[in-house]
Amino acid sequence: MTEDYLWDRSGPPDPEIETLERTLARASYRASARPVKVIPRPPRSRVWWAAAAAAVVAAVALSRWTPPAPATAWRVDSFVGLARLGGQAAALSMSLEAGQLVSTGGGSEVTLRADELGTILIGPDSRLHAATNRRVTLERGVLHVFIWAPPRQFVVDTPSARAVDLGCQYTLQVDPSGDGLLKVALGWVAFQFGDHESFIPAGAACATRKRGGPGIPYYEDAPDSLRQSLALLERGDDAALPGVLAAARPADALTLWHLLTRAAERDRGAVFDRFAQLVTLPPEVTRAAVLRRDAHSLDVCWDALSLENTEWWRGWERRWDSR
Repeated sequence: MTEDYLWDRSGPPDPEIETLERTLARASYRASARPVKVIPRPPRSRVWWAAAAAAVVAAVALSRWTPPAPATAWRVDSFVGLARLGGQAAALSMSLEAGQLVSTGGGSEVTLRADELGTILIGPDSRLHAATNRRVTLERGVLHVFIWAPPRQFVVDTPSARAVDLGCQYTLQVDPSGDGLLKVALGWVAFQFGDHESFIPAGAACATRKRGGPGIPYYEDAPDSLRQSLALLERGDDAALPGVLAAARPADALTLWHLLTRAAERDRGAVFDRFAQLVTLPPEVTRAAVLRRDAHSLDVCWDALSLENTEWWRGWERRWDSR
């Protein structure tokens, strides 16, 4: 046998090689007579549309998924009767999530506590949301708030005003129409809505109305005649103003100071004259300046009340962060 036979079978065969070839031939590959089906490759346009459809499905799925709301610092400290956080019955130490609804039924209440801020007792038939640790919204019902955090660290939004804590204890009520009443037991609360601002010290109260914002503060021990006349005045009865002025005591200069910024121009002079009878004003304050609502003159008038000076209470105005 030559190498030519092994390479291209052109040389003389070798008997041993032929025997080996015949033995291996039985295991050789034989092509099937059945034709092989070739699956055509889809056009590129089909591949593109399929990928686009898959992307749309994935985008829809992602758009429907929302991350869980973060927990706030507020947790359930105690409860009476039926109180719910979201869709769950309240339980001790349960954390309130941002945006979660707290609701109470008739005769029920729940107390929330945040160790660094204070406590909130939510009374019967109330609805409250916590936006963040430092801001909650009372839709309706009653809150008893005791805040030990530094002033200006906590706010309660209502349909008609924002209550800014200035280091205090207070009760806030909101009826189904959105109107409310705030009573301060300790410290101060700033009540604000639009360009209306009211500053309520301990022992005073202030109504708020959904269409008008915070009203005129008054001391709870003020004469009935003053309170009744003030209620009429805030309902739009300008003829009730003389009753307010006549009944005002020196302490009620708080009410008259707020009227200096709210009364109609034609009535402002009478308010200032009575205010000047009740408090001692420094020589720098002039009637003309107050009547034109000069900001500095109004600040000096406030300081004459011997409550807190304007540098302290004006500091509540700030942009509330999301903490």
